[in-house]
Amino acid sequence: MSRSIRAPWLKYYGDEKQHLEYPDFSAYKLIEYTASKHLNNISYNYYGNKKTYHEFLKQIDEVARSLKALGVKYKDVVSICMPNTPEAIISFYACNKIGAIASMIHPLSAENEIKHYLNISKSSYLITIDFTIPKVEKIIKSTKVKKVISVGVGESMPPVMKSLYAATNVTKTLTKLNPINYLNEDYNELNSMKISWGSFLRLGRDYLKEMDDNFKGKDVAAILYSGGTTGTPKGVKLTNLNLNASAMQNFEHVACLHDKDKVLAIMPIFHGFGLSVCIHCVQYFGGTSILLPQFNAKTFDKIVKKYEPNVLVGVPTLFEAICNNKNFRFMRLDYLTCVISGGDSLSIELKKKFDEWLKKHHSPTTIREGYGLTECCAASCFTPLNNYRPGSIGIPYPDTYYKIVEEGKEKEVPYGTEGEIVITGPTVMAGYINNKKETKATLKKHRDGRIWLHTGDSGIMDKDGFVYFKGRLKRMIITSGYCVYPGMIENVIDSHPSVKMSCVIGIPHPYKVTVAKAFIVLKRDAKDKEAILDSIKGLVEKNLARFSWPYEYEFRDELPKTLVGKVAYNVLMQEEKMKRKDKQFERTEDLLEQVDDETDSEELIDKLKVDKK
Repeated sequence: MSRSIRAPWLKYYGDEKQHLEYPDFSAYKLIEYTASKHLNNISYNYYGNKKTYHEFLKQIDEVARSLKALGVKYKDVVSICMPNTPEAIISFYACNKIGAIASMIHPLSAENEIKHYLNISKSSYLITIDFTIPKVEKIIKSTKVKKVISVGVGESMPPVMKSLYAATNVTKTLTKLNPINYLNEDYNELNSMKISWGSFLRLGRDYLKEMDDNFKGKDVAAILYSGGTTGTPKGVKLTNLNLNASAMQNFEHVACLHDKDKVLAIMPIFHGFGLSVCIHCVQYFGGTSILLPQFNAKTFDKIVKKYEPNVLVGVPTLFEAICNNKNFRFMRLDYLTCVISGGDSLSIELKKKFDEWLKKHHSPTTIREGYGLTECCAASCFTPLNNYRPGSIGIPYPDTYYKIVEEGKEKEVPYGTEGEIVITGPTVMAGYINNKKETKATLKKHRDGRIWLHTGDSGIMDKDGFVYFKGRLKRMIITSGYCVYPGMIENVIDSHPSVKMSCVIGIPHPYKVTVAKAFIVLKRDAKDKEAILDSIKGLVEKNLARFSWPYEYEFRDELPKTLVGKVAYNVLMQEEKMKRKDKQFERTEDLLEQVDDETDSEELIDKLKVDKK
């Protein structure tokens, strides 16, 4: 560590190590190495279908051989557009085993978003959940993708559940819309662009060549999507070292994770929090990832009762929903020993409320908050095991250093003074894919010789090194843990022929914490606002994922401007703040109805049609 870096937080480490030794090999190799110590432990559980680490490694090898047989080479980009299913995590590690790069895409992304992600990553292959195929078919010719592998959610379900799913799910509709029968594995699909998962797996059975898996820490392993400091989506390049360091640091600093612990993997694999914490870290320490392809607040109590997880990881909206789920009323949760909140700010009030809820249900733990961003594998700061300070996001991970500086600069501000949060350490990304300008603006070499990640977030550090998140300097909205980019929404709305200009801001919401609101100025000749609004909504719904849709729309004759003529979105935010200051939100007993009606979780449930029992 450079002598210029102050680390007052180190004295608050308990038994955790301050420094770790990170291996110079792939994410797959780390799992292979640690799995050898617990081959009979359960690696994952998918609706009762359990696989040991020994079986999981065999599945990874099988898919890796199929990828090689398909023609995937070192550094080729394979996009994985999947919810949390076994095929998603197996494909991720299989790509990593052969040196390919996994680009992780939200399966509910709109068709133009999928096209954007495929193109900026220059993806050659796409592994996708079956219900995205109609969207993929519309844009695939505008990409460089050579093959599309279609996967059904029912692939890895237990036989009885798989039969029920096959009889009722959306795949039946898809086979009517498309020339390929995705359920007919005997159909010769190899000469077409699409291939079923079953046919894909058969490819690997004849691939008997040795596979080189001696890849290094510096090799890029994954691409995840983030707004960066400007709030427009960019591909974040995460290396093997980034992912491995994240897994090791999480395990060390959380300090309450144990071999065979069962972890509810609610956070999606295309989210940094989900990939690094719920999957890679769990597989590193020998735990079980309980895979859930969707979250349903109304029936979440049944999931908890069925699986009895030891570790629960989620965003604040999840914990708010749990508190309001009356079905938990008489449940004992003494097996729940670790609860982690991330992805968005956890209010002091919600922490207090949930801690009381945990105590009432006989759980020995309290909720602990972490902070991070995709650019550093989603987690780099966390509340110590036995030292909570109200409002704090905790202290930095081992080998990770924080400073609070003047915005965009290198100069540190005094303890207790607000400034920009900057981070350095082994989890900091390699850069943004095909975006040197933004990379240069975000990763800066300071006088101490280290590369510092300028987060675009404001915060304070006290004299003991505890960090306090204060807000976002960049224009980005976090809603239910997902990043929403105002600029993208504005671009879609502004493309409407009746719109002169628009501005999107974040407004408070009782469950999601923040949602988008669009202010719109119409052209002078525009008439029938109601019809125009319906048309604008249709345009938004076609081009953006559901969680990005504005929660409210408001027409204005004009928008406030800065001195240089730009829209003063901060003025709109202040107006909304004052307008809502004394407004009471809906009754808490109505909250659960909102949760599933207003989040993309309900859309995913509809698409998957998984038996909620």
